[in-house]
Amino acid sequence: MARDSSATKARILEAAFDEFAAYGIAGARVDRIADTAGANKRMIYVYYGNKEQLFDQVILRAVEQGAESVPFDAENLPRYAGAIFDHLSADPRLMRLLMWKRLERPEATALEAESYARKTASLAEAQREGHVDPAHDPADLLTLVLGLAQAWYTAAGGGADAARHRAAHRSAVVDAVARLVEVREAA
Repeated sequence: MARDSSATKARILEAAFDEFAAYGIAGARVDRIADTAGANKRMIYVYYGNKEQLFDQVILRAVEQGAESVPFDAENLPRYAGAIFDHLSADPRLMRLLMWKRLERPEATALEAESYARKTASLAEAQREGHVDPAHDPADLLTLVLGLAQAWYTAAGGGADAARHRAAHRSAVVDAVARLVEVREAA
């Protein structure tokens, strides 16, 4: 019987996503990933290398899926921030995974750095064209937008009550970003 390597790889990545989101790189266990994936531990090393390389693949997949799900729109940053908020709401594990990445691997991957550079260049162009307030440096503005979109997932006190107030939180994010980027009339 032939093995379905693509299905095994997908199961491993999904199990690794869960494991890394829960425990980070240091706390994750390859044995648990293999058990959850219904795969041989050796196959994880064959397909992905060591635990750190597997983490890198999980992050790469999460970043790629995020870029597909939430396309960047420099001329409509409030909508972009709302879409990020929705993307994070759809899978709470994602924010935990990203927090572990920031703690254990704070340096940007090549894909992250390239994406950030494209977005800041697009923001600079939107500012030159008068679509976005030029008061802030594009890199600072992007950081602020991302921070606002993620705020409820990193702040203490969210808990079960946060789900009940999700729409209000999302509205606050979108409104804050709109105010931040609003082009102001010269006095």
